[in-house]
Amino acid sequence: MSGSYADRDGKIWMDGKLVEWRDANVHILTHALHYASSVFEGERCYDGKVFKSREHSKRLLISGELMDMNIPYSVDEIEAAKRATLDANGLTNAYLRVVAFRGAGPDMGVAASRNPVRMAVTAWEWGNYYGDAKMKGAKLDIAKWKRPSPETIPVAAKAAGLYMICTMSKHAAEAKGCSDAMFLDYRGYVAEATGANIFFVKDGEVHTPLADSILNGLTRQTIIGVLKDRQIKVHERHIMPEELEGFEQCWLTGSAAEVTPVGQIGDYNFEVGALTREISEAYEKLVRE
Repeated sequence: MSGSYADRDGKIWMDGKLVEWRDANVHILTHALHYASSVFEGERCYDGKVFKSREHSKRLLISGELMDMNIPYSVDEIEAAKRATLDANGLTNAYLRVVAFRGAGPDMGVAASRNPVRMAVTAWEWGNYYGDAKMKGAKLDIAKWKRPSPETIPVAAKAAGLYMICTMSKHAAEAKGCSDAMFLDYRGYVAEATGANIFFVKDGEVHTPLADSILNGLTRQTIIGVLKDRQIKVHERHIMPEELEGFEQCWLTGSAAEVTPVGQIGDYNFEVGALTREISEAYEKLVRE
């Protein structure tokens, strides 16, 4: 599928009903467009089953609560909306985007408690998020922006506004010929990529940033479980950027990214090693069970 995401055939679920793809529109005074009052989930469906579907739906509701947005749907209703969207589009292997946002209403300022909270579900076929980097290893820039303190934002919310610096940093990375960018956090510790968590390997053990200022991704949690099941020691800790020189392997995790090896971050190089491939293959098998 190519061309504009606004000009496609298919159905989108909006506010309780399926509408034609091209008719899934909102008013220009939608609050989310002006003030980022929006939360979302990115999910993948494998062979007809959405991986960790209910966990994603639960997290959407939690994100809404953290953003002071009461999403007017239950987990079961969100699940039904996702299934209806997949079925209406005839998809069994797809990426889903579920978004809840403050719409247009009687308020048009920073405060918008009287405006309705709306929800939409879309689905489309989507291959590897990083293209051929899935096999040979992604190249990452180091972002000039930092992930902010949890005292300034609700880091546990998957909120649209938190991705502003991600878009800017990925654009800068792509201009340098990179696939993505790695953030440091407000303290200078290694944090994450623009849309994925990060793991490193040294001497057969795995190190990953402590999720105290970043989103604790569902794929991140899954991979930590896979590693522990294999009796591989996992260190969730603060990682200084100079430590990158001593790591041998690196990979990214996320619903879109799945498990993607990293070959380079700035001036630091990593091998796409046996453990990286093993974990990637284990994840590919797990999501289809």
